Amino acid sequence: MNNLKLDVADQIAVLTISRPGALNALNSETLDELNAVLSEIEARDDVKVVILTGGPDKKDNPYKSFVAGADIAEMVNFSAAEARAFGMRAAEPFFKLMNMRQVTIAAVNGFALGGGCEIAMACDIRIASDNATFAQPETGLGIIPGFGGTQRLARLVGMGRAKEMIFTCDNIDAQEAYRIGLVNKVVAKEELMDTAKKMAAKIISKGSYAVSIAKAAINNGYDMDIKNAVEMEANLFGITCSTHDKKEGMTAFLERRAADLTDF
Repeated sequence: MNNLKLDVADQIAVLTISRPGALNALNSETLDELNAVLSEIEARDDVKVVILTGGPDKKDNPYKSFVAGADIAEMVNFSAAEARAFGMRAAEPFFKLMNMRQVTIAAVNGFALGGGCEIAMACDIRIASDNATFAQPETGLGIIPGFGGTQRLARLVGMGRAKEMIFTCDNIDAQEAYRIGLVNKVVAKEELMDTAKKMAAKIISKGSYAVSIAKAAINNGYDMDIKNAVEMEANLFGITCSTHDKKEGMTAFLERRAADLTDF
C-alpha cells in the first residue's frame, strides 16, 4: 500500500491514511487501497475494532491533518461522468466502514474537510482532538459534497445545521462539532489515540458478535418505520439468544463472575 498503513495489535486495527505531501487528501489510488484493505480486515476474526486516523505531514506533525479532503488536483479536470465515478469509487469503502461487522472509530487529528469530514461520518464513532477542524467547503468550489456528505451530515446533526455548514462552507472547531453531535468526544490531541484505543478495548470486552448484530440493527432500522424496525430488532435479538455468548454471558452474570465471550 502506498497511501495507507495498517497495524494490528490486541484485536485493534489502526488504519492510517498517509499522504504527507497532500495532507492525506483522498485520491483514486487511496480510495482503492482503502477498499481493498477494509475487505481484508472484515474477513479477519482477530480484528474487532478499526481505528481510522491520519498520518503526519511532511514536517512530521501528527496533528496537522486527518484528511484534508478529496484530491482537488485530481478532480480539477473531471467531466461529469468522471466526477460521478469518483463519488461512487468512494462510496464502496465508505459503506464498508459503515456496515462492516467490526466497529469503526475515526480518530480525527486536525483537518477533516470535505472528504475528510465525510469519511469520518462513515465511521460508527468519531473522537476528535481538541485542534480538529470540520467543514464541507465544496460549494465554495462550485460543486457539492460527493462522498455522502449531504446525506450523512443531515442524519447526524439535523437538516438545518447540515444546510448551514454546506451552504456557508464555514469551518467548525472540535467543541462545536461535539455540541451539534458530529463527534462523540473531544480530547487533548496528545490523548487522542490512547482514548480511541481505550474505547476500542472496552468494546472488545463485550460480546463481539452481539456488538456486530447491534450495529446492523441500528444501521438497517434507522430509515425504517418504527413498527418494522422493532420487528427486525426482535428477529435479531432471537438470533443472539441462540449463541454461545448469550449462554455464557447470562450464566456468568448469575454466577457473579467475568464472562468469557468468544463468538466472532
